[in-house]
Amino acid sequence: MYQPQFASFRQRLEFARQSNDLYFASLLDRQTIAAAFGEASGILDSARIYTTAVTLWVFLSQVLSIDHGCVSAVARLIHYRCARGLRACSSETGMYCIARDKLDETAMHRLVATTGQAIENQAPDRWLWLGHRVITADGTTITMADTADNQAEYPQQRGQAIGCGFPIMRVVVLFALSTGTVLETAMGKYRGKLTAEVSLFREIDAIIEENDVFLADRAYSSWFDMARLMARGADVVVRKHHLRKSDFRSGIRYGKDDHAIRLDKPGRPEWMSQEAYEDYPDFILIREIKIRVENRGFRTRQIIVHTSLSDDMEYSKEDIAALFRRRWQAELNLRSLKTVMQMDHLRCKKPHRVRNEMRAHMLAYNLIRQVMCEAAMTDGMRPWQISFKSTLSTLAEMLPTLSVISAVDELCNVLYQSCRRHRVGDRPDRYEPRVLKRRPKQYKLMQKPRHDYKPGEA
Repeated sequence: MYQPQFASFRQRLEFARQSNDLYFASLLDRQTIAAAFGEASGILDSARIYTTAVTLWVFLSQVLSIDHGCVSAVARLIHYRCARGLRACSSETGMYCIARDKLDETAMHRLVATTGQAIENQAPDRWLWLGHRVITADGTTITMADTADNQAEYPQQRGQAIGCGFPIMRVVVLFALSTGTVLETAMGKYRGKLTAEVSLFREIDAIIEENDVFLADRAYSSWFDMARLMARGADVVVRKHHLRKSDFRSGIRYGKDDHAIRLDKPGRPEWMSQEAYEDYPDFILIREIKIRVENRGFRTRQIIVHTSLSDDMEYSKEDIAALFRRRWQAELNLRSLKTVMQMDHLRCKKPHRVRNEMRAHMLAYNLIRQVMCEAAMTDGMRPWQISFKSTLSTLAEMLPTLSVISAVDELCNVLYQSCRRHRVGDRPDRYEPRVLKRRPKQYKLMQKPRHDYKPGEA
C-alpha cells in the first residue's frame, strides 16, 4: 500500500509520473499534502487551477529557485501545463498570490514537522549517537518587507528611525543531528516580554522525548530547562551557563576535569507560577566536563560542558567532547536555510504570509535533506558529509528531466552519485570570525523614509 509519509524520493517520483502530477510532486506528493491540510485543502482560485497541492508545488519551486520571484514560479507552471497538453494558465501572478494567501498556517506548520520527523525516523541506527537521537537547537532573526502590517506584528529595532528599518522576527529551530532535518520551529517578535530564544524554545521542547539527547549552547543551559528535560527522561549536553562557577576539586571525581556536582534549585523566576515552581525538584545532579579545543595556529580554548549522562563507563569524556563539538552543525543548518536558500529576508507583505513563506523554505529544506540522506545510505556515508548547496543545485537542474524520462531508477542513481561527489570537510573545531572580505559600497545609511529625500539628495 502506498504510504506517502514514509515514501522515498524514488517512490514519489514514480508515483508522480503515473499520476501525471507537476514534477515537484516527486518531492512532496499529493497524499502527504492532503493528510496535512485535511479540511483546509480545496480550490484556492476562481479559475480552478490552483488547488492546495498545485499552489504548494509552485510555492516549493519558488523558494528553490535563484530569484525567488512569483513570475518565474508561475512560468514553470505554464511550462508544465503546456508540456502535458493542458491549457496554459494566466502569466499574471495575482491568482497565484491569492491562492498562496489562503494556505492554512497550522497545516503548513504540521507539514514541516511531519516531514522532518518522518525523514529522521527512516535514518539507520548507525547514524545515531551511541543509540540516542540527538536534537540540537539554535536561534536566529529574519527580516521581512517593510509594510505597516509587518511592522505592527514584528516591530523593527528601537534604534532605527521609522521608515529606515525592516520588521524583524526571532526564530528558534530544532534540528535532528543525524539527518539535519527541521523537527520543530517557533517564531516570535524580536523584542518584548517572553520573546527571547529560550522562551520560544519552551514552546516547542515537548518534541524532546525520553532517551533523546538535547545538544545546545549556553543559551539553553538554564537550571529549569535542564531539570524539565531530565524529568521527562531525556538527557542534556549543554555548555555551562556563564554565571555558574566551576571547581573541579569538589563533587564526585570521575577523572581529570570530569566530575559530578549538585545544582540546587534557584529562586522562582518572574515568568513561572508558584505551582510550576514547586513541581521542580530541589536539586539536580550534573556531570561537569572541561573540554580543551586545540587548533593549529590558535590559542587552546577551554569549554566546560554540563550533561546529565552520568555513567562515565558508557559515556566517556571523549564521547561527550566529540558530541559537543558537533553542535556547530546547527549553525551550518541555519546557514543553509538563511544564506543558501535566501531565507534571511522574506518578501511577503503580511505577517501570515511571511510565516508561511518561512515554512515553505523549511519544508523545501527538509525535502532536500531527504535526498541527501538517501544518497548517503547507498554509499555508507553520513548526510552531513554531503554538500547541501550542491545537492540543491543538482536537484533543481535534474528534477524536471527526472519527471518525464522513463528510466527512473537509472536517473535516480545518477542523482545520488552526483550528490555524493560533493563532500564537505570535517572541521569540527574551525573558527569562523564574523568579518567580511568584500567591502560594501560606500553609500550613506538611510536616516529618514525614502520618500522624504529630494532628487539628488543623499
